[in-house]
Amino acid sequence: MDSSLKNVLVVSFGFLLLFTAYGALQNLQSSLNSESGLGLTALSTLYGTILLSSMFLPSLLIKKFGCKWTITGSMCCYVAFSLGNFHASWYTLIPTSILLGLGGAPLWSSQCTYITILGNTSAQKTGKASKDVVNQFFGIFFLIFQSSGVWGNLISSLILGQTPTQNIIPEDQLLLCGARDCQMGGSFSNSTQRPSQELIYTLVGIYTGCGVLAVLLIAIFLEPIKDPQQKSEGEKLSLWSNLLATFRLLRDKRLRLLVLLPLYSGFQQGFMSGDYTKSYITCALGIQFVGYVMICFAGTDALCSVLYGRLSQYTGRIAIFSVGALIHLCCIIALLLWKPNPDQLAVFFVFSALWGMSDAVWQTQNNALYGTLFENNKEAAFSNYRLWEALGMVIAFGYSTHLCVYIKLFILLGILIVTMVAYGTVEYMESKAQAKPLPTEETNQAQNTEKQTYM
Repeated sequence: MDSSLKNVLVVSFGFLLLFTAYGALQNLQSSLNSESGLGLTALSTLYGTILLSSMFLPSLLIKKFGCKWTITGSMCCYVAFSLGNFHASWYTLIPTSILLGLGGAPLWSSQCTYITILGNTSAQKTGKASKDVVNQFFGIFFLIFQSSGVWGNLISSLILGQTPTQNIIPEDQLLLCGARDCQMGGSFSNSTQRPSQELIYTLVGIYTGCGVLAVLLIAIFLEPIKDPQQKSEGEKLSLWSNLLATFRLLRDKRLRLLVLLPLYSGFQQGFMSGDYTKSYITCALGIQFVGYVMICFAGTDALCSVLYGRLSQYTGRIAIFSVGALIHLCCIIALLLWKPNPDQLAVFFVFSALWGMSDAVWQTQNNALYGTLFENNKEAAFSNYRLWEALGMVIAFGYSTHLCVYIKLFILLGILIVTMVAYGTVEYMESKAQAKPLPTEETNQAQNTEKQTYM
């Protein structure tokens, strides 16, 4: 097996194990820890910390420890969050959420950097276009990674399904589900009673074990890798320059426009894991159905991730981004009009599958786009990506207990439209730049002024 592909698989299965635990715990926070909005507050704190760590930590840690050990150390922070859920309270969830947030940005930035380096290296060996190989590697990664939602949610559904539930849901309560939910973080009488502590210990114990296995897999089997474009020892940037690398890259006009892509990605992920699970699934069906519906989301997301990774080399990324935006546009409008009812069980899964199809676009194409456009500043670019994605999640989870669901859907719709306009502007700028071939004698001058093109 090619060494680059082998390392992609090691990273992918490490993230599969880690997010089998974290992904399912995140989906359950708004329903399982709904008292006083503890679950959503923990998630908002978590992503707020990721936002702060995105500004400073990724570039510094990756240059200091390398991608492999940055991934390994960051994974340990996720394990700590699982431990905090053994006895969820303000004194356990908030501190472990902060710790996870500190590790979240370095984890994803180092993973994206690692796969981008592997893709570029493999492309040089095989003579293929870098963007195609990087797209393919990200497709493989997200196929395996997104399937973590299947296993994590299956585990939670089987375990929480042992809790007695109320079968008959009052009609007046169904009227408050979906887009009309304005209960501001309160719990629903029809959702299952809180599972026994024994079931929670079993669930969290399994998730913690998955996290520990992920750490061991990366530490033992992942090969260290060095970016050929990284500065030599004598050319290394100062500590302060490393810390400010994320902000310096914002001088690039393309990045200032593209920050809306991860921002929207954060908003839509926050809606799915915080509002759809609580205001649609838990409200109308019960908490025991959250895992099953989210399995459909994760499975569709995983399959579409690898599909988009391969299709992009034939259709181009613009077509795939357009499909993702159109699907979300239709879903948002439909969710505004739909009145959730237990008799329409299949509809819950249809929305979940469609949302997964679109989320796969944002996850695979956003990362590949950042890795391709900012190849010489990968660490800073992916730090920016995580910063703005985290900001979207912080806002989404932060206002979750203060706004009605229909208002959140309108906000999501507005951000989607603005995001696609900004993305289209960047693609137009790129096409203009590539459509102007320069004479050989002007090449050096163009290289010197290239940075000013996007200032």
